Amino acid sequence: MNVRREQSGPGGDHGRFLELLKKQIEANLKTSTHGEQSAPMTKRDMFDLSQFQDEYAFEHSISQYGIQVKSLYHNASPAVLYELALKYEAGSYISDTGALMCSSGVKTGRSPQDKRLVEESTSSDDVWWGRVNIKLSEASYATNRERAIDYLNLQERLYVVDAFAGWDPEYRVRIRVIASRAYHALFMQNMLVMPTKEELKNFEPDFIIYNAGSFPANRYADGITSQTAVLLHFGRGEMVLLGTQYAGEMKKGVFTLMMYLMPKMGQLPLHSSCNVGPDGDVTLFFGLSGTGKTTLSADPRRSLIGDDEHVWTDTGVFNIEGGCYAKCIGLSHEKEPEIYDAIRFGAVLENVCFDIDQRNPDYDDTGVTENTRACYPLQHIPNAITPAVTQTHPTNIILLTCDAFGVLPPIARLTPEQVMYHFISGYTAKVAGTEQGITEPQATFSSCFGAPFLVRHPIVYAEMLADKLKAHNAAAWLINTGWVGGGYGKGSRIKLRYTRAMIDAIHDKALEDVEYETSQIFNLSVPKHVPNVPDDVLMPSRSWANKTEYMKALSKLSQLFVKNFETYADQCPPEVQHAGPVTSGKLPHPPSSSAMAHLQSPQPSRGASPRANETEPHPENFPEDISKGGRLELTGVEGVLNGVHKTKTEVK
Repeated sequence: MNVRREQSGPGGDHGRFLELLKKQIEANLKTSTHGEQSAPMTKRDMFDLSQFQDEYAFEHSISQYGIQVKSLYHNASPAVLYELALKYEAGSYISDTGALMCSSGVKTGRSPQDKRLVEESTSSDDVWWGRVNIKLSEASYATNRERAIDYLNLQERLYVVDAFAGWDPEYRVRIRVIASRAYHALFMQNMLVMPTKEELKNFEPDFIIYNAGSFPANRYADGITSQTAVLLHFGRGEMVLLGTQYAGEMKKGVFTLMMYLMPKMGQLPLHSSCNVGPDGDVTLFFGLSGTGKTTLSADPRRSLIGDDEHVWTDTGVFNIEGGCYAKCIGLSHEKEPEIYDAIRFGAVLENVCFDIDQRNPDYDDTGVTENTRACYPLQHIPNAITPAVTQTHPTNIILLTCDAFGVLPPIARLTPEQVMYHFISGYTAKVAGTEQGITEPQATFSSCFGAPFLVRHPIVYAEMLADKLKAHNAAAWLINTGWVGGGYGKGSRIKLRYTRAMIDAIHDKALEDVEYETSQIFNLSVPKHVPNVPDDVLMPSRSWANKTEYMKALSKLSQLFVKNFETYADQCPPEVQHAGPVTSGKLPHPPSSSAMAHLQSPQPSRGASPRANETEPHPENFPEDISKGGRLELTGVEGVLNGVHKTKTEVK
């Protein structure tokens, strides 16, 4: 990517000049048809030669990727995209509040089993290969890339979005999206950070997404197992989508890119929400679906930085995204007024059922999917900060879990070792009735609270997080938004007002001088008192009436933790391995001073992931017929990637 394109100067290309002159004459003739007494309706009729030159340069840059479609909509306004979606895309409507309602077709969620990373020399050593990051050959990628571009070239019109991933100018990445649907363009204009006119001049992308999701993949290519393909090539700086129109694939593709790139720059990408208090104190919230990450970060007393993806840098925190992608199931104004009111003109409603006459969405109807979504720009949230960046380091990080077994305390303060252990584990639970076949609580583990998007080994991100916490003296907490007094079906889910009171106590520093006690088996430090929270709900062993059932549930969950952590134990220092539950029921010995020194000392290997195997990088060069595509250069990329891909000794 980042290929520099030669452009002739004024008067240099005679054929080009004649073509531009012809366009100018046609525009003038079009304007003259209004008559002497009529004014032209749009400024488009008044284009001058310099504007045509800009258009020509843009079309020429797109043609370098093999795209030959003449009708290109570049960073089109939401109003234009609305018109085009309604005219050309079946299943597109306008809601009663002005949002664009669209269908993603058969695929109504991500397809993680169809994601592939190309094994190539510039990135192979950094990738944690396995069930999350499945290898794909250069040849198979080339076959499907060509298939995607062939499909795009068959379209009468294409939509191009040029924007940034990240609000911090020092670290942002320039993204170009080429798509066949207007709704995909509007979605990405909401989810990325849109450039100013000045920033758009001489925009050279660092990463290109070819979205041909309406066309199936070539499943006969080696490594492709279905008609859906979500393919990333870090060496070329490209992503190819086939066989899925679900817009969330683009969003998470960009996040996967940031999970790869940011550690090379010494910065920590995180799947988290973030808010900031009136005094500038910053809190990060980590949590899987259903744990309350979005709800708890939307605090009327604090300003929102973002709800899903952030980077903790040397100077503070910035949001990767320009908008939010919220679940809509059960949405109401009473429960989540900020999100409800954000769904207006410019927002996208994806796969949401609605009344055909009144066009009002029915957020309780899951006839299409339970994964109904709303996508809207940050500016639609009243207390959101834009630019979404803060130059203050986090004071607190909060790991959220919804424990349906009812054995984890509602709040606990974590040691540095426990932070790494629980961050790597990424635990929550599914409950009976949420999915077919589930009759009792089931533990779910997602490393770093974002396993599908990890590129490197989880220990890389966990060590970076531990170093950040130590360097900036940040406190870490585990908050359980699940069940108390018993597991699912016997106990009750902790009241939201209690959880909010605990979060408030953390922010108000009300827990600094209270007494703590240690929970059984998990050995978590639990405060004996939290303002506005009953003391009897804080320690699970006291809130359960049946102590025998409590110990059985506690033992079961602890064994699930231990089993899950076996996947990562060989890459973790001993003190982190010992920071989890002790299944014997005995309290662990405190870490030795040498172990603590190892944990707290700067770790040398931040940029490179431990290798899951020792296979050699793929030796093939990229096929000649697509060698003109963009590349994520290893050196010398202007702007954000300048210095990202330096020599490996600088990041190891």
